[in-house]
Amino acid sequence: MDSLIVLREYDPKILGRLLADKTTGKNIIWATDSYSDLGDAYQRNQQIQLDHIHRTNLLQPRIFKSQEIQKERTKKKAEVFTPAWICNLMNNQIDEELFGRQNVFNRQTDKSWTATQDSIEFGKETDWKDYVKTKVLEITCGEAPYLVSRYDASTGKEIPMEKRIGMLDRKLRIVTENTDTPEDWYKWAIKALQSTYGYEFQGDSLFLGRVNVYLTFEEAMEKAWHLKLTRKQKNEVSNTICWNLFQMDGLTDNIPIGIPQDRYSQISLFDDPGSFESEEPIAVKINWWDNRTSFKLKEMKENYSMGNRKLTRGGARIFKF
Repeated sequence: MDSLIVLREYDPKILGRLLADKTTGKNIIWATDSYSDLGDAYQRNQQIQLDHIHRTNLLQPRIFKSQEIQKERTKKKAEVFTPAWICNLMNNQIDEELFGRQNVFNRQTDKSWTATQDSIEFGKETDWKDYVKTKVLEITCGEAPYLVSRYDASTGKEIPMEKRIGMLDRKLRIVTENTDTPEDWYKWAIKALQSTYGYEFQGDSLFLGRVNVYLTFEEAMEKAWHLKLTRKQKNEVSNTICWNLFQMDGLTDNIPIGIPQDRYSQISLFDDPGSFESEEPIAVKINWWDNRTSFKLKEMKENYSMGNRKLTRGGARIFKF
């Protein structure tokens, strides 16, 4: 289980790209005190750097953190990770409404499920391309268990690809069942990724969520075509992920804490740690891939009522504007 995410084994260039914050043009910040005893560079308002994440066992799934740290994060940020069987149940409810029938991707019994074997059938009013392009958002996504399910976030148990239940997992299954060439697969897999969103407050959890999404995409292509992503494809996938899984305070639609520090400033015994945080709010930007336009999320929410959201079941939400 301790090999779920071994950061030192992955492409450092991609890991560096997955730290990007598209709103600030800098890196995502820690936004947690979990690592503050390691030094000034690990304070909550500091950017996460590539050399930080290569530190042995520093960033790891919640399940491998100490019980003390888990309890502290639950107390301060209400961080709890949902078991995979509950994620599956909620995602199944979304698909039940979209398809108008039960057991589309799997049949759940108690706390387990069995994946359907036949290709997914679509009705007359919708087709597989519509499903792939349906926009989904996981709020406070953490390690993104509603979007991708490489492992059960509550236990650390790995989940084989044929049983994965995340919303992006489902979209990639649809793409694999309906494309005939690697080029066509990649075209529609990118569209699936572009329509999959999530946000998270704490930088370490967000980064692991991004890594999980990236590895899910990579693993799906290898399974479908026995091919690895090219460098150009790796860059496109990681760029899309950084736009779509973004760091945000869900109560304000702003970057947590404010403007991140450039590297770090030495804090003296007489300084108030709060004085190193910006009071200037930064509204989060997201990218709308339909027309490749970026805009402030809060402005979009002001212009469109939440009544336009199609479905609101589960931790992953389907929405349409």
